Amino acid sequence: MELLHSAAIPSKQKLLIVVTISISLFTIIPLLYPFVEDPNFFFKQQHPSQTSIVKLQDSVAATHKSWDIFSGEWVPNPEAPYYTNTTCWAIHEHQNCMRFGRPDTDFIKWKWKPHGCEDDLPVFDPLRFLETVRGKTMAFVGDSVSRNHMQSLICLLSQVEYPVDASVNTSDYFKRWTYETYNFTIAPFWSTHLVKSTEPEPGKTEHSVFDLYLDEADERWTAEIGDFDYVIISSGHWHYRPSVYYENNTIIGCHYCQLPNISDFSMFYGYRKAFRTAFKAILDSETFEGVMYLRTFAPSHFEGGLWNEGGNCLRKGPYQRNETQDDVTMKLHKIQVEEFERAKVEAKRKGKRFRLLDTTQAMWLRPDGHPSRYGHLPEANVSLYNDCVHWCLPGPIDNLNDFLLAMIKREEEKGLLAQVRKMMS
Repeated sequence: MELLHSAAIPSKQKLLIVVTISISLFTIIPLLYPFVEDPNFFFKQQHPSQTSIVKLQDSVAATHKSWDIFSGEWVPNPEAPYYTNTTCWAIHEHQNCMRFGRPDTDFIKWKWKPHGCEDDLPVFDPLRFLETVRGKTMAFVGDSVSRNHMQSLICLLSQVEYPVDASVNTSDYFKRWTYETYNFTIAPFWSTHLVKSTEPEPGKTEHSVFDLYLDEADERWTAEIGDFDYVIISSGHWHYRPSVYYENNTIIGCHYCQLPNISDFSMFYGYRKAFRTAFKAILDSETFEGVMYLRTFAPSHFEGGLWNEGGNCLRKGPYQRNETQDDVTMKLHKIQVEEFERAKVEAKRKGKRFRLLDTTQAMWLRPDGHPSRYGHLPEANVSLYNDCVHWCLPGPIDNLNDFLLAMIKREEEKGLLAQVRKMMS
């Protein structure tokens, strides 16, 4: 029995060898067939031609041009929200609408659908975002609405990870937050007007106006932007306030200052000058090599009066897409875009990247997204009792990050294409 068993082993080994060789031949021969037909086959294979790369570039550009993500309408999104006021610690108290008893929740269940597109704008993907910005830095430069936007981003990213406080400044206006797993840092830079400004002294009634130096950018942010890969700038509502305008350290006029012997300018003059100066500071920066995004004006929605005259925002759903913006919003947005386009020409010449996060129309259509009286206790003594300027969290401002991620992904595609072109040159 032992001899019979031992004799069977070589036969099995031979069969296994034959099967192995057969499988190998069936696999290799098809791969070698082109070489058998043409011995120079492999030598003829080349990298993609310059023509094919140009076609790819044109295709990417055509896709981006035809898909205007900023023109569209709000459509229901029953899956929202993606965080709550109990799961995110970053919500500023005045935007914590659920905590202070806002009874309706439909206002958080919408998403943006661009015109001419079969699909909606993709909902923010926190994991994709963090992977895309791994090892990078992002600054939010502006006022409390800018901070509102940044806190929305922190809340959306909380689905993946919370940041740690990596601040080098003790002020809450200049914090730094780092996502350690992804080595990604975000930071707010408080700059209400983007230019150098001096606030009125507390309690002082005489000359209770801002001093704005319209030809001097605010160094609190311009001196730091070289550390950042993405800088998102915005400004708006503080320009409504009475201000004295300076150029060359000389008073040239004011907006609603009611001071003797000073010419009265509209706020639009100061607004235009402030953005022109801010863009120039970025253009002249020798250290900033990142991408600058202008996030356009986020309008307020006071109805029935001004903010200090009983105005309120009590709507429960979005406007229809054909709702016309008010004159002031249209004017402020027009100024921003004009100054952006003007600066973009110079940016292109200098090799700097200026991008437009044109979200004004989308946010105009959301009168339902503000805290109103649900940003504080009913008996609280606050200056803005009915807040129709800031945005509830969660709420429509979360969708600004849908736009932001879409824009960053576009930038990523452009960067990859540039790398391919460089390899082929």
